[in-house]
Amino acid sequence: MSISVVYWSGTGNTQAMAEAVAEGINAAGMHAEVVEVGSADASAVGSETAFALGCPSMGAEQLEETEMEPFVEALEPLVSGRKILLFGSYGWGDGEWMRDWAKRMETAGAVLVRKEGVIANEAPGDEALEECRAAGKELAESV
Repeated sequence: MSISVVYWSGTGNTQAMAEAVAEGINAAGMHAEVVEVGSADASAVGSETAFALGCPSMGAEQLEETEMEPFVEALEPLVSGRKILLFGSYGWGDGEWMRDWAKRMETAGAVLVRKEGVIANEAPGDEALEECRAAGKELAESV
């Protein structure tokens, strides 16, 4: 079974987190498919039992607007009952964008593997990457 890890990354920080999530999924015996959001198909991802979504905080603590936000909007009606892991990096604030995103997905019926996602301030260090691996493993083991 394959689990998609769909992300948007401007500086490479969220991409590094996506790769660590994928390592955790693979370590749990599943196959992770890491996909940049511009190449992802919302209906295909929404048909999966479990998947991970990553996006950094942008602007006033929101999702990236040109690619990730439209993808999440298209995915929203499909997430009910799906197991989802959210992750991303931020440079300011306190993670409000992730709490808002998590609440939005729960309201749409998703089952979050980590209630408030996995976040890293700026470039993810060893601790944040290990948390991503652990969360990826939890996601894989939840299906």
